[in-house]
Amino acid sequence: MEKKKIVKEKPVLVCLKIAVIFILAAFLLSAATGLSGCKSKDASGTVQESSAAIEETAPETAIATAETAPAETTAIVEEEAISDNINKFSGLELSDTVHNYRPLAIMVQNNPVARPHSGLIYADIVFEIVAEGGVTRFVTVYSSFDADIIGPVRSARIYFAEIARSLDPIYTFWGSYPQAYDAIKNMDMDVLDANSTAYVNYTSAGWRDRTRSDALEHTAFIDTEGIRKDGEKYGYSLEGGQSPLAFKIDAPEPERGNISEITVNFSSESYVAGFVYDKETNKYLKSIAGAPHNDFETGQQISLNNVIVMLTDIEGPIDQYGHMLARTTGTHNQGEAYYFMDGNVVEGTWARNSIFDPFEFHDTEGNQVLFNRGSTWICIIQSINRLMY
Repeated sequence: MEKKKIVKEKPVLVCLKIAVIFILAAFLLSAATGLSGCKSKDASGTVQESSAAIEETAPETAIATAETAPAETTAIVEEEAISDNINKFSGLELSDTVHNYRPLAIMVQNNPVARPHSGLIYADIVFEIVAEGGVTRFVTVYSSFDADIIGPVRSARIYFAEIARSLDPIYTFWGSYPQAYDAIKNMDMDVLDANSTAYVNYTSAGWRDRTRSDALEHTAFIDTEGIRKDGEKYGYSLEGGQSPLAFKIDAPEPERGNISEITVNFSSESYVAGFVYDKETNKYLKSIAGAPHNDFETGQQISLNNVIVMLTDIEGPIDQYGHMLARTTGTHNQGEAYYFMDGNVVEGTWARNSIFDPFEFHDTEGNQVLFNRGSTWICIIQSINRLMY
């Protein structure tokens, strides 16, 4: 009996084992097919992708795209775009500390005995060009930041006033000579004179600091807040102005160049402006007559984001007082220019239709030059031989 039982049970066990093996094999085959991309054949025998596979994977792909793409796109936009909410003279984002005032264009002396200067570290733009005897003076432009002490403030000259007029500013100086006053009054410009009330509107924002120099002409200083208060008193608008600059994002460090030094010799060793490029900060540290150009109050060295060198016609002396004459207008084929930023130089031209227009800066192909955001120093010289880099 036992043998019969054994004989009868054997086929059943075999069948059960075969069935189990078959089921396991089918399950494994199904799983393997799913992992291998879920390929199947239609009635014609053509290999097709399983719609189930598409339905299972597509939602995951969509989620990944939704989660990653916007963040990456936003990051790129933030790195490459500049907001419209910027100061037009510095390109800096407006904030509680960065303003958008109508520019103040203030005359500052650069005689060696007038150094060190006060307040130039807060200027958005500084124009430098020779006056009498090869001594340079600055037209310093303030819009983004206030400055409590600026100077030594000095007198106006016709072509300095023409440079200032390009910005539609409140032009401020300490005296001038009769012919210059007459020319300035014909420039349709808001003007303040800290020296007297004889020719144009007077500002009481200036003062003398006789501890700064034994020479009276190097002791005059002024502040931006006082100028604005007096300007408002005379009905001058505190908004507006026109800027010659358009802005871009700084070049990433791998794309920055190796022009490490720029030297501009305006007239003599006492009036050599130097700019040393720091690739890491992407700024130019300024020197004057071979020494760091430091601020009197803070001791901070002037650092710049852009350096512009413009070539123009400069003649003189034109009279017994040694006054000079400089051309501040003209077409692009009259004005050669060199634009330094990011450790590189862009060669090009400058132009200006009239004294009422802003300067235009283009490369050799006629494209508008875009500058880094921050401060800009503009050197105006008469010959390429005075520029070395």
